[in-house]
Parts: sequence; structure tokens; C-alpha cells
Amino acid sequence: MNVAIRCDASHDIGTGHVMRCLTLADQLRDKGAVVTFISRDHAGNISDVIEKHGFSVHRLPFIAANSDKVFESEYARWLAASVETDAFETGAWLKSRNRSIDLLVVDHYALGAEWEIAARPLVSRIMVIDDLANRRHDCDLLLDQNRLASSDNCYDGLVPADCRNLIGPGYALLRPEFVRMRAESEQARDSRRLFLFFGGSDPTDETGKAVRALTMLRDYDLTADVVVGQTNPHRAAVEKTCRQMPGMAYHSQVDNMAELMARAGLGLGAGGVTTYERCCLGLPTLITAIAENQIAIGEGADEHGVARYLGRSSEVTAEMIAEAIVPFLSDAAIGVQMAAKARALVDGYGTQRVAEELFRLCERSVLV
Repeated sequence: MNVAIRCDASHDIGTGHVMRCLTLADQLRDKGAVVTFISRDHAGNISDVIEKHGFSVHRLPFIAANSDKVFESEYARWLAASVETDAFETGAWLKSRNRSIDLLVVDHYALGAEWEIAARPLVSRIMVIDDLANRRHDCDLLLDQNRLASSDNCYDGLVPADCRNLIGPGYALLRPEFVRMRAESEQARDSRRLFLFFGGSDPTDETGKAVRALTMLRDYDLTADVVVGQTNPHRAAVEKTCRQMPGMAYHSQVDNMAELMARAGLGLGAGGVTTYERCCLGLPTLITAIAENQIAIGEGADEHGVARYLGRSSEVTAEMIAEAIVPFLSDAAIGVQMAAKARALVDGYGTQRVAEELFRLCERSVLV
């Protein structure tokens, strides 16, 4: 099976879309698929990370920022090019292939039915990864791992009637190590150790804010693993602060995230893909939304009792974070109850389920 994945990373977009697609790509490759990424050379892209995973990347040309250009939405600004230009450039590469594409995966908030209709004649099947439910799609399968209500019908009228919808964290795209560390995480917990990660880019420096919160809790003798991505513009300042504080371990672009999470007693982080990684390992978490689409995730996680949602990044202060940490240190039962609910919500086998669905989808297209 030949697969192409269209997704981007940048300082504005972050790295979450690419990272979850990489997880899916690894699983598809393990099952025999050949996967290629299509990604625009935005400032802050992580195409080198994709290539280090052993996948080739077709790089769409960089487009310089134009402050005078008017975009329909912030998501359209993330694309940089017009939808028509992006569809043309992607289509040109698809046409140039010696072998046809059996499956095109699209994970981009700026792309919808118009783009997908243009790509439809060039591929056999289309999968869309979305969690906004704010636009139409022309796809054969849609994945929304972030919607906590599995019976949610919010995509009615937005996808074709015969589209297969995979909804909820049972389909969360988690790497295999989270399943492997799941059992060990119950024994490895250190109630005084924290895990901090606010996404690959963290443009508003929530990591620095959280580290400052920990300086207010020196009397609790805490330790912490502080993780930042390679595109984090504040990473040098965060590293400097961590080196000045006893017990603070600084990590950049790590490949042992599950191990670091498994030994922590409390997580501080954003409401993106990592939410379900923390749930799988039963890591109680304080969530800050660093993007609009993370608000619903944070609120939903709070309602299900698997995390505490603090609010939007613009509203959350270091003092609020410090105050929210104290109850977990004073009453271990709070974290234990939250961990049990988190583990029940996410079992870690979502990537495998999605990959199996995709292979069945492409097998049906061959039969047709």
C-alpha cells in the first residue's frame, strides 16, 4: 500500500499534527505500507525529524510571511499559500509518481472539501484527521481522536454519507512505547516528581511559566523533567533556568517521552495530542490550552475527571499553577483517583485500530 500524508509544522502550527501522523506512519510501515510525507517548508518545520524516522518528505516551497495579506482565518494563515496553490503543488507531485497512491492522509486545519476534491482523481482513498468539525470534507474515513463523546454526531452533513468516522480517544494515535510503559508506570510513580511539556513549539512560553511556578514551591522538595521541542523559541532561557534550580532536568526533542511520564506523579502540559499519552500512563495533569482547539479537550478532560483544566494560556499565571499543584502534594488520593479514570479512558491501542481500518478501506477499494 502506497500512502502519502499531507501535514505541516511551524512556529505557529506547532508540531502536534506532524507527530501524530508520524505515529500513524510508523504503524502503517510496520504493516508493509510505503509512506511519504508532503509538507511545506514553513519556518519551524520538522521535516528533518520525519526523515530521521526513515520517511521521505516532498517539501512544498517556503512562502514568506506577508503582513498585508488578508486571510479568511488564522488556520488559512497557517497554510501560507492559497488552497488552490497548495492543491496544485500537491497534485503535481502526486501526478509525478511512478506508482499510484492508494491512500492520502490529510491533517491540516486549513484544508477541506475543496482541496480534497482536487486530490480525489489522483488517489484511491482519502483519510482526514480533524477535531474542529467546522468545514466539509470529501473523504472515505475521518478520524477525530479528541472528541470525548464517541457517539457525537457533529460531522453529520460535513462528510459523505458513506464515510467511516472514527471518533474518540479509543482511536488516539499513540506510539507503542506508551502501551509498553503502561504497566510499569503504576510502580514507577514518584509523587514529588513532575513532568512538564507544552508542545513542540510553545510560542507563549507556558514552559517558562510552569517552571516559575515550581520556584514558588521550593519547600516541597520537588523534582521535575522539563521537556521542550526543537522549535521552542524560549528553549535557551528554559534550559538556563533549569540548570540554576536543584532537581530540574532539562530535555530537548526527546525520544523517551513515555519513560519520563511514567516516573512522574503529576504532569503540567497543553491540551493537545499529549493529553492522551498522559491518560494512557495514568498521569494526573494540569492542562493549559495554548490553542483554541485545545479548550474543548481541556474542558472535556476535566469533566471526565482525567485532568484539571486551568484555562487558556492568556488567563493562566504561574501563581495559579503553583496553587493548583499543592492539593496533589497534600492529598495523594486526588492523583490516584484521577490516574485510574485516565487509564480507563485510553488503553493505548488506538494507532493499531486506525491502521487496521485503513488497510481494510484500501482492500475494499481494490475489490471495487
